[in-house]
Amino acid sequence: MMGLDLTIIWAGIIAFAVAAYVLMDGFDLGIGILFPFFRVGGERDKAMNSIAPVWDGNETWLVLGGGGLLAAFPLAYAVILPALYAPLIAMLLGLIFRGVAFEFRWRDPGHRAFWDAAFTAGSLLATMAQGITLGALLQGIEVEGRAYAGGWWDWLTPFSLLTGVSLIIGYALLGAGWLIWKTHGPVQQDARRLARWLAVGLLVAIGAVSAATPFLEGQYYQRWFAFPGLLVTIPVPLLVAAAGVWLWRSIGGERDGLPFLLTLVLFGLSMAGLAISIWPDVIPGRVSIWQAAAPERSQLFMLVGAAVMVPVILAYTAWAYWVFRGKVDEAGYH
Repeated sequence: MMGLDLTIIWAGIIAFAVAAYVLMDGFDLGIGILFPFFRVGGERDKAMNSIAPVWDGNETWLVLGGGGLLAAFPLAYAVILPALYAPLIAMLLGLIFRGVAFEFRWRDPGHRAFWDAAFTAGSLLATMAQGITLGALLQGIEVEGRAYAGGWWDWLTPFSLLTGVSLIIGYALLGAGWLIWKTHGPVQQDARRLARWLAVGLLVAIGAVSAATPFLEGQYYQRWFAFPGLLVTIPVPLLVAAAGVWLWRSIGGERDGLPFLLTLVLFGLSMAGLAISIWPDVIPGRVSIWQAAAPERSQLFMLVGAAVMVPVILAYTAWAYWVFRGKVDEAGYH
């Protein structure tokens, strides 16, 4: 299409879907991570009820992101999937196990302790796998011609483990912020206590990942520390520091929704830093979005469908959050 780069549009759609998944499914995975820190019985039930109406809909964005990558950037999909089979399969198994545990803990009260443990284990596995996937992608994937040329264990490195642990801390903080917003009483008090530790942990994790990333690829270092790009990148760590201080002060404040929103800001700034590092590559340092893109006619055909479906998904997601707005009561969703 004259004057319209469909490849950039599709890169934006997929980036939006991934960001929406991280922000929306992140807090309910975080509640699973925090589950052992709540008392058995009413506290755990209330934490679970706070996400019961929305948790499965949040995963819609994962399907859109993965399906969009396959359709719009088939070369990237063909390279990334074999490079990251192990963590991606682990992520899917964790999400499945977690979803089964979510439903069965209500329908099989005799084994609720087992399902609670399964809910936490599935949340931890899925989150760790997502973080490792991000770290493995950032550190580089070996490409030869149009195929993956690395080994089975190339994804497992100290940096990918660092990103995995960092994402666990981040999702846990999102979960704590959500519970501060959506609950009251002992659950909210426990969430505030956990959020203080997690806020510090997330800032340390962001600092550690940010310090290591520029030395993984030459283009990362150039983007962050070379002039004139330095003029763009300097504000990002300053904004992260400012948001972190504000977050810390808000945890004990009267505006219950603010800690959650500020955690979303920290995630958004981290994603902006990630975009600065890798753009315009879909496989950093190896394959650009234009090299990996599907033919223009295919992109245009899919764009028609996306133009219909994405607003529909946004509409029913917004409606679900609106219907179940406010604090969670004792009766809950189930």
